[in-house]
Amino acid sequence: MAYKLSDDLLTGNMQIDTEHKELIKAINNLLEACSVGKGRTEVEKTVKFLSSYTKTHFAHEEALQMRYNYPDYKNHKKDHQHFIETVESIHKKLLSNGQSIVLVGEVNSKVANWIINHIKREDVKVAEHIRNNSK
Repeated sequence: MAYKLSDDLLTGNMQIDTEHKELIKAINNLLEACSVGKGRTEVEKTVKFLSSYTKTHFAHEEALQMRYNYPDYKNHKKDHQHFIETVESIHKKLLSNGQSIVLVGEVNSKVANWIINHIKREDVKVAEHIRNNSK
């Protein structure tokens, strides 16, 4: 199953939506690799990308939230920090234990599902707040 940036995931903020597309593309690349038996070799590349890219993306989101005085900024930032810790944990497992199907599954369940759910639940609220406060 490939993920896509469906209408319910669009925030209406071009920068955020573009960055979300990149995150979803990375997850889909991993899923595609898994489906053709190359999952283990793609995990490290994907985890490194996610580790770097999420930090950049979250910094952009948080800067927007601060600029528009988003009322739930602290909780949103905590969500981001928890996700960064999850990705770092997966990266450490990768470095110490090597690539495995279990690790591929963990990336799919803990990373892909989190990204989609976070966008649907939280990022769309941020985007709505920005729209309502930028008039």
